[in-house]
Amino acid sequence: MKLVNKLHSATGLLLLFLVLNGCARKYHMAASPVSIEKKIPDYSKTSYWAALPGLQDPSDSIPLPLRDVYTRDTSIDVFFVHPTSYTQHEAVEWNADADDVEINAKTDRTSILYQASVFNRYNVYAPRYRQAHIQAYFTTDTVLAKQAFDLAYSDVRRAFEYYLQHYNNGKPVIIASHSQGTTHAKRLLREFFDNTPLKDKLVVAYLIGINVEPDYFPTLQPCKDSLQTGCFVGWRTFRRGFEPDYGPSARTSVVVNPLSWTLDTSYVPERYHRGAILRNFNEIAPEVNDAVVYKDLLWISRPRFPGSKFYRARNYHIGDINLFYINIRENLDQRVRAFRKTKNHEEAFLRP
Repeated sequence: MKLVNKLHSATGLLLLFLVLNGCARKYHMAASPVSIEKKIPDYSKTSYWAALPGLQDPSDSIPLPLRDVYTRDTSIDVFFVHPTSYTQHEAVEWNADADDVEINAKTDRTSILYQASVFNRYNVYAPRYRQAHIQAYFTTDTVLAKQAFDLAYSDVRRAFEYYLQHYNNGKPVIIASHSQGTTHAKRLLREFFDNTPLKDKLVVAYLIGINVEPDYFPTLQPCKDSLQTGCFVGWRTFRRGFEPDYGPSARTSVVVNPLSWTLDTSYVPERYHRGAILRNFNEIAPEVNDAVVYKDLLWISRPRFPGSKFYRARNYHIGDINLFYINIRENLDQRVRAFRKTKNHEEAFLRP
């Protein structure tokens, strides 16, 4: 019982979702493709946004130690695409219903609180969408899986178009995403930003938790340091020495180290880790882990927190963002300041 209590108090949300993701191959999917196509989200309605400036939502939450120094900058927008929260084990449709109260509540109390809040110094927009079921990543039925992902992306795309037409008003944009969100954010960047005029408005893209192939973008480049703008970063987090059983196509990826913001394979010790948010949202845990880029993965030491010696997981996918909560938050400000320094981008702030 003591071991169970320690695991619960030490890992909480992180452990729960690693268990859920680890059981992905046990799901039973419906035999037919999406059957809820008529329920297209209407992004003119606030109910189809998990995060929206002007409304109170979990992305507005600020960890207690940061509240005294928090300031808001409304000149920058963040378009955040949340990861999979559609993980039911019973026979399910390939895509979620964007009106599903239970799934939306799960999204809000996990990804929107623990991930989207990283970006809340700026205007956070996070659409609800008919996300593909998690099994779409594991099934051998690649045809139906592709249909499910395409439908989900069609919602993200329409949400972004609505955002551009009704909310953006010419402001610079940060794209941020995790896991399935990155599956869709990659496509969004390639379609709307890569080699288009909108690229001049891109501060940076955080494409986290899914592989981003080195040749995925014709012109958009990975960030080489903490100040570069108009580029993207990404990583997938695992215990040092562990290599996941992915297929060859999923083992090709750009990796940026979030402790150094570089692409090289230099080891970065724990003292550069600025703080993680684990189970307790109002506690910041500094120097939790080190980090090093290994091939297409980000390897870290076993995260250090009370009870962590009982923590056996080697795949830290669910913690890709909140393990580096403060490092990401500080890097946002660094890149925004760098973005503003260039003459063209200073003018961009003034153009409608």
